[in-house]
Amino acid sequence: MTHKLFYENPYQISFSTKLIKQNKDGKGRYYVVLKETAFYPSGGGQPHDSGTINGINVIDVEEVDGEIHHYLDEPLTDVEKIVGEIDWERRFDHMQQHAGQHLLTAVFEDNFGFKTVSFHLGKEVSTIDLDTQSIPNEKIFKAEAMTNQLILENRPIETKWVDNKEEIANYPLRKNLAVKEKIRLVIIPEIDYNGCGGTHPKSTGEVSVIKILHIEKQKQFVRVHFVCGKRVIKQLQQKQEVIQTLTSQLSAPQDQLNGATDRLLEHTKKLERKIEELTTKLIQYEAKEFLTTATPIKEHLVIRSIFKDRLINDLQNMARELVTRHANLIVIFISEQKDRLQVVCARSEDMEVNMNQLLKAVLPSINGKGGGKASFVQGGGEKLIPSEALMDQLIGAL
Repeated sequence: MTHKLFYENPYQISFSTKLIKQNKDGKGRYYVVLKETAFYPSGGGQPHDSGTINGINVIDVEEVDGEIHHYLDEPLTDVEKIVGEIDWERRFDHMQQHAGQHLLTAVFEDNFGFKTVSFHLGKEVSTIDLDTQSIPNEKIFKAEAMTNQLILENRPIETKWVDNKEEIANYPLRKNLAVKEKIRLVIIPEIDYNGCGGTHPKSTGEVSVIKILHIEKQKQFVRVHFVCGKRVIKQLQQKQEVIQTLTSQLSAPQDQLNGATDRLLEHTKKLERKIEELTTKLIQYEAKEFLTTATPIKEHLVIRSIFKDRLINDLQNMARELVTRHANLIVIFISEQKDRLQVVCARSEDMEVNMNQLLKAVLPSINGKGGGKASFVQGGGEKLIPSEALMDQLIGAL
């Protein structure tokens, strides 16, 4: 088994060692196994370390049957001396997020009774799933404040290896252990006792700060999204840029953005209602114009037209306007999009022509789908034939 230097000293960022073997996996990826390594492999909700081995990028690290596989961009050529370099910024970021998770989990469980059922350390944001269906905002705010207080107290974070169940019984572990021997405990005295294989800083103060971003319902659990350390600064910078942009666009200082936004939204709703009214009037006007184009076909009056990039909703409303107000009328509209054709077919209620059958007779020509009632249907498909040819098929199927 590879000797795991990251457990002895998570602050070690470089090491020299010997190559045990170099190979390819089933996906054709090059990997090396080393006598010892400071590269942490993915596991326990924490992603792998990155860095270089002899200057070649390490793109993934996994533990496979007791071996730690370091996946490389390309195979090693010089294997006499192996030098590994850890991406410290990534490593320390993971240490901050993981330690922050331990603290947040402890606070939620010990103060509110919400157990953590899963943890994910993401590239930008980390999450924990809590065994509850809802959390009031005041408890979220209180949990964040209490966690930051524990960080500020700069409590020690200790690790301990335990080999037997008798010794384990001396510790109030937060959850059942997945292994029965060679158990690694991460301990924050009086706060958290947990079996954990991740990397952590030596004290809570190095987490720096924690911020809960938001929560969401996730099946029967509540998912808490949070960031620690430098990620908090990054989030603050991103949000500040958004605020500055909104301040400029809305011509309002930060403390008045809510009011300015509410006014803008109300103004937008008024404009949308006005647009809807004008669109209705336009459709009514267009409907009157289309009546002059009605043509007798097979004892029915038929209105047909092909449009370019016309909203299907507009065509539906226009067709309804026409067939509602006039008897013995069939309406066939086609909207030609970039690579699609959309169809609306309607008839007056005093007729027996089945629009559903009409549409389905032509849909295979455009590899399309659609349907509706006998008096009103819509559908669409690929632009496999010209719009004019599709219209001819529809008229021919009447």
